[in-house]
Order: sequence, then structure tokens, then C-alpha cells
Amino acid sequence: MGLAFRDDGEDAAEREATPPAPKEPRRLTWQKLTFLPALVAVVLLITWLWFRNADLDTISKNALSGGQVWKDLKQHIELTVISTFFVLIIAIPLGILLTRRMFRKATPFALALANMGQATPAIGLLALLVIWLGTGQRSALIGIIIYAILPVLSNTIAGLKANDPTLMEAARGIGMSPAMVLARVELPLAVPLILAGVRTALVLNVGTATLAVFGGGGGLGTLIQAGITNQRMPILLLGSILTIALALLVDWLASLAEVLLSPRGLEART
Repeated sequence: MGLAFRDDGEDAAEREATPPAPKEPRRLTWQKLTFLPALVAVVLLITWLWFRNADLDTISKNALSGGQVWKDLKQHIELTVISTFFVLIIAIPLGILLTRRMFRKATPFALALANMGQATPAIGLLALLVIWLGTGQRSALIGIIIYAILPVLSNTIAGLKANDPTLMEAARGIGMSPAMVLARVELPLAVPLILAGVRTALVLNVGTATLAVFGGGGGLGTLIQAGITNQRMPILLLGSILTIALALLVDWLASLAEVLLSPRGLEART
């Protein structure tokens, strides 16, 4: 029996020619986890110290007394969370439905309606809802939901349509039912785009919720309106800073969710 021998020089050359295996990217870095929250905390601390030492007049003190700031912040968070929840349970199932063969022809119509909802000025939409439903959180919530449906709906449709048809055929070929293909193949592949739409909707909701005050919905818009109406810059500044800080923190949390919930196999390798 003959033995095959190979030159060690050839092995070394092959090892040099073979590129190293790509390293698994780090999903979260300490900078991503700490930088933005630390920055927001510093801004809020500076704002608090300034207000603590500021010489406020009676009107400003009355506008901020009785835990009004905390109450407005709590209402704003509630408006954002509740509206986002309803956006998700409406837009994602609707996006899935519109990508099924039976309902694909309705996709342009549904997207046109969603576009109309976002193209309408938010304050005008809220005014129409107040005329129809009266003042209160219900009108504000419906307006915020209509305004934020488009990014989640369009990204859900785009994410499902972007899936490779050969993967769907392969999944069906191994005996998966349509529901199993959707749950185990289509949705996991579409998760990054869907989460990007959710992130956009969250930030939109934080901003749009400031207009809820004009419909009697409360929120941080109460401070902003009080500052404008009474011409008190400290109150206006406080409401604006809190709104911006909340939007930044919500966007940061959504970015973490994008990293943690996206399938590892879809991450870009360096």
C-alpha cells in the first residue's frame, strides 16, 4: 500500500491563503449600554439643580406644584406605551395578512390609508377626533395610533416580502405547514425590519403625545403649553427637556431590543 506524502511548505502556503474565520460580532458594547443613559442622566441632573436654585415667580411655582411634573411625565409614558401596544397588535397582524396570497391585492389600499393617516397634520387629526369623540385620553390615543401605524405596517410587509422564496419552498418541502413556515422561517427573518419600524413608531409616539394636551389627554405637552401660554420660559424649557430625554431613552431601549431580538445568524459579520 502506497502512502501519500505532502510537503510541509505546501500546508503552510494553504494555511496562509485560507482567510481566517470571521469573528462573531459583539452584540452589545459597554459604550452602547452606558453612553446615552449617562448623557441623559447628566442633562436631567443639571436641569434639576438649575430649577432647585432658580428664582421662580408665583405662576411658575403654581404650574409645577403638587407633583404636576411627575403626573405629566407619567401620563406621557402611559400614552406612549398604550398607543405603541395597539399599534403593534394592529399593524403586525395586518402586515402578515397583507402578504398572504389571498389578500395581496389589498396591500396598496391599506398602505395608502396608512400614508393618509401619517400625512395628515397631527394637530388637525386630533382636532377632528375631539370633534367626533370629545376630549380625553381616548381621542389622543386614537390619534397617536393612526399616526404611528405606517412605519410598523410598511416594515412588516417589506420584511416578509424580502424573504428568499427558496427558503420558503425548502421549509414546505420538509413538511412544514403554512403556519409553521410563517412562525419559524418568515417572521424570524423579518424581525430586524419589523423592529426598525417599531423603533420609529415609538419615537413618533413620544413626540405626538405632546399634542395630547390639546385634546385633554395630558402628558408633557401640559408643561409646554403652560410655558407658552404664560410666557414662562423655565416651564417651557422643563417640558421640552423631559420630552427630548424620554424620546432619547425610548430610542435607546428600542435599539437594545433590535440587537437582542434579531436572530444571531442575520448579524453582519466583520
